Amino acid sequence: MAIKPLFDKVVIKAIEANEKTASGIVLPVAAKEKPQLATVVAVGPGGMIDGKEVKMQVKVGDTVLYSKYAGSEFKIDGEEVVIVRQADILAVIE
Repeated sequence: MAIKPLFDKVVIKAIEANEKTASGIVLPVAAKEKPQLATVVAVGPGGMIDGKEVKMQVKVGDTVLYSKYAGSEFKIDGEEVVIVRQADILAVIE
């Protein structure tokens, strides 16, 4: 199933964090923090939002950092994705 976000929404897929620390200690699932690094899967068209023109600054395939508690999580075709507003994306990793 293809997903097409509306307005300034961006669909991202989290990049899983390491399950071991640098010293080799295995982290249990409960100790892991929610990842904030993700790959952009789909991008909305932008447009007029609250009376302001919004141009999309990210594109499919970008690796981004996003706000810790931003967005809504969904499971689509067995994959977990997060839909966030472009304003919740803090940086593009180059």
